[in-house]
Amino acid sequence: MRRVSVNAALRTLPRSAYAHQHFRRYATPASPPPAEGFMPGVATSKFVKHTKEQALANPELSSLKNSETKKLNLFQSVNEAMDLALASDESAVVFGEDVAFGGVFRCTMGLQEKYGKDRVFNTPLTEQGLVGFGIGMAAAGATAIAEVQFADYVFPAFDQIVNEAAKYRYRSGNQFDCGGLTIRMPCMAVGHGGHYHSQSPEAYFAHTPGLKVVIPRSPIQAKGLLLAAIRDPNPVLFMEPKILYRASVEQVPVDDYTLPIGKAEVMKQGKDVTVVGWGSQIYVLETAIAMIEKEIPGLQVELIDLRSILPWDVETIEKSVNKTGRLVIAHEAPVTGGFGAEMAAAIQERCFLRLEAPIQRVCGWDTPFPLIFEKFYVPSAIRCVEGIKKALNY
Repeated sequence: MRRVSVNAALRTLPRSAYAHQHFRRYATPASPPPAEGFMPGVATSKFVKHTKEQALANPELSSLKNSETKKLNLFQSVNEAMDLALASDESAVVFGEDVAFGGVFRCTMGLQEKYGKDRVFNTPLTEQGLVGFGIGMAAAGATAIAEVQFADYVFPAFDQIVNEAAKYRYRSGNQFDCGGLTIRMPCMAVGHGGHYHSQSPEAYFAHTPGLKVVIPRSPIQAKGLLLAAIRDPNPVLFMEPKILYRASVEQVPVDDYTLPIGKAEVMKQGKDVTVVGWGSQIYVLETAIAMIEKEIPGLQVELIDLRSILPWDVETIEKSVNKTGRLVIAHEAPVTGGFGAEMAAAIQERCFLRLEAPIQRVCGWDTPFPLIFEKFYVPSAIRCVEGIKKALNY
């Protein structure tokens, strides 16, 4: 079969079908894409903290007002969080597929050399096995930090996570638990990942009482939320948007700190419409908001980063929607059964008499994640603008 490049395939489409999309850079023989993809605009985002003063101005970091900061990207901040966990907790162990040499995305680089092969080690290529092993270690009192190489690979471990980890405390009447378990996994679109390296499975696990699910958007967030996840007394799935691993750097506090799980963050104040996303989608929404506020003078859009999928901060979203009367939710996972549906139902129940328009969801389509059609699958800035307009024009 004759192979056709992505760019050649796109040239066969009508220009109107893709001219305004924000395409990422594609590979050429001389310049292959980085493993974690390329997402323009993140490095220059207003939400990225480029100075020490910006970083420490966050009210959630008020206890660090005298802390030094250093420049880290997201994979380095994840590495630093695990380094701190291993240094401060002698029972902490890091394990998974290829973590000994640093992992596919280098998140565990240098940890085995520093802490030894008994505390940072590879596992066989069996997600069910490595998660089951982590449950056992956590039940025995250890702090178990497991890595599943891609979120797409977590499904062989589904039974261990849903029927064992999530229910361990409940079924024993709180006599036993595996709350020391944290499962890290790279998630979301990457620009060239196709069916098995691009999925966003957060909604599967959000249906499971006993688990927590967290998705950070930046290096500062990743370090604080991962340390919080590791120290949380419940099993936590920590999903890292892999396209953000090297997309930007922030001035990250050097000190040990945690950020609250279950608390959303209002990124931008507004009065006309509430927009909610998480992970890398935050930067797409930032672009969309800039576009529509330029198009409609005086429009003020409120942007919220959910951060925690389970538990999720319904109160913050409710407060915002009661103010704006409109809600748009964007996520990469398919629209049917996506977490946006749960949010829409809950907000409709709480804010029905204050809503000025039906809640809009801008999501992935109900198909397997495509390779060459990824740009039409993920919620682009243009699709998000259209969703906001639907809410405004109803």
